Amino acid sequence: MTEHTSPPAHTSIHAGTQIGMVGLNVANLVRSIQFYTEVLGFSVIQQVGQVVLLGSVDSQPLLALRERPGAQPKPREATGLYHFAVLLPSRADLGRAVQQLNQFDHPIREFEDHLVSESVYLADPDGNGIELYRDRPRDQWPTKDGRVTMGSLPIDVPQLLADGASDGRAWAGLPAGTRIGHIHLQVADIPQAEAFYCGVLGFDLIVAMDTALFVSAGGYHHHLGMNVWYSQAGPLPPDDAAGLLAAAIQFADADARAAVVDRLERADIPLTREGKRRRADRRRIHRHRAAGHERAWCRQAVAGQNDAWR
Repeated sequence: MTEHTSPPAHTSIHAGTQIGMVGLNVANLVRSIQFYTEVLGFSVIQQVGQVVLLGSVDSQPLLALRERPGAQPKPREATGLYHFAVLLPSRADLGRAVQQLNQFDHPIREFEDHLVSESVYLADPDGNGIELYRDRPRDQWPTKDGRVTMGSLPIDVPQLLADGASDGRAWAGLPAGTRIGHIHLQVADIPQAEAFYCGVLGFDLIVAMDTALFVSAGGYHHHLGMNVWYSQAGPLPPDDAAGLLAAAIQFADADARAAVVDRLERADIPLTREGKRRRADRRRIHRHRAAGHERAWCRQAVAGQNDAWR
C-alpha cells in the first residue's frame, strides 16, 4: 500500500471552506424519497433515473440519493459514514424538526448539547446516520488555549419543542439557509486520518483523542469528525452496501481549490479532472464547478488508508 506523507509544515485550508452536498447509496429510492421528504422535510429538486437531488425549500442542493437495489446496511465495523449533519438556521427550526419526527413516531437515538451546538441524532431507513443541529453564536463557544472546546450534555427537550412553537410558525420543510454543516466518518486509523485531512488537505486540528479527531476550516467547531469507535483497522464496506457515495468540499474560490489540488498532487494522490480519470485507481478526488462554487467531490479518497468518503 502506498504511503502518503504530509507536507513539512501545516498549511491551513482556506477559512471559507465548507462541506457541500452529500451523496448516499440507498436500497430503495421510493422509500428513501418518502422518508427524506415527508419525515425530514427535504424538497425534491430533480430526479434523473435512479438518482434524485434533494434540498431545502429554497432549492439549495444538500443531498443526492442513488438507488443500489437490495443494498444492505454498512457493517458496523467497516469504514465509511458515521453520520452527516444538517445545520438548521435556528433553535426554533430544530424544535420544529423534532416535532415533525415525533409526529411520524420516528426513533431518535440521542439529544446532545455540545456547548457549541445542540444536536439530534437519528438514522434513515438504510441505517445511514443523520444529525440535525443548530449552532450557538460563535461568541458563546467555549475555548481553551485558543481552540474551541466541545462537550456532551443533555438537552431540555420540552423547552426545545416549546421554542419551536413559540413564534407560531408551522413546519414547512427544511427552511431557507439550511446546509450540510459537517460530516463524521468511521476510519481505520486516527494518525493516518490526521496525516491526510490535516497534513494534506489542510484542515485545522480542533480536538484530538486516541479514538477520535475533529478538524475544521476557519475556526469552526468541526467540518469533519473521524472516529475508530467501531472501525479500528476495519475493512472497506462491501461493494453492495448502502452508505456514503460521495461528499463535496466547497471552496471559497478557484485559488483555494487550486491550493488543495496542488497539495494532493505533491502527495501523489490520484485525481480525476473534468471526468477524465488520470489513473485507474479507486482512490480519487474528482473536481467540478457547480452553482458558482468550487467543489471537490471526494470518492473513496485514499480508501483503506485515510478511509474515505464512502
